[in-house]
Amino acid sequence: MQSWGPGAGVYLGRGLVLTAAHVVGRTLITWPKVIVGGVEFHTSTIKEGSFDEVDLTLLSFDDSTLPLRYRMRRNVLCGHAPYPGEEVVTVVPGKIVRSHVMAPQLLPATSRLRFSTVISDVRETGNSGSGVFDLQHECLLGIMSRKISVKRFNPLTRQDEWLDIAKYFVPASVIAGFIPAALNIPRLTDARWPNP
Repeated sequence: MQSWGPGAGVYLGRGLVLTAAHVVGRTLITWPKVIVGGVEFHTSTIKEGSFDEVDLTLLSFDDSTLPLRYRMRRNVLCGHAPYPGEEVVTVVPGKIVRSHVMAPQLLPATSRLRFSTVISDVRETGNSGSGVFDLQHECLLGIMSRKISVKRFNPLTRQDEWLDIAKYFVPASVIAGFIPAALNIPRLTDARWPNP
């Protein structure tokens, strides 16, 4: 739990959970736990990023007591870059929400370069750490990181208000570079990927 609500993570398989770094904070202080299949597990940290750099943290836990149906699961990283209009789903605890990748050109100029992988549906697509998946190819496209908001003047209230316009997710290419190669997390590669 965070002060703003529950964070999430993606179970990669083999006792590995990937989440946004800011969800768990400094793991030496927070000692994060994960819940898989309704069971709580203590974790150890494999690699920790930071909110301002690579917003990812990779945790591990002893999965030997998980039911076989969970121990057999493996998530594969997508091998393609997200492209505008691509149909995606976010996995939120208890539900799946459809969305699509938004063109970064629709973001304010100050956000375009830093946050080039975004979805436009903000309200229902899950909190930080939720997985963004390409259902067509059944692969993990990214990890939800943060909302992108703009300040707009509301003529009715005659005040500036913050409007959420997109959500940034850390893309699979960054995830692949973040996870230690020795863990052999599979990455889906296919010459038939569409060219955006």
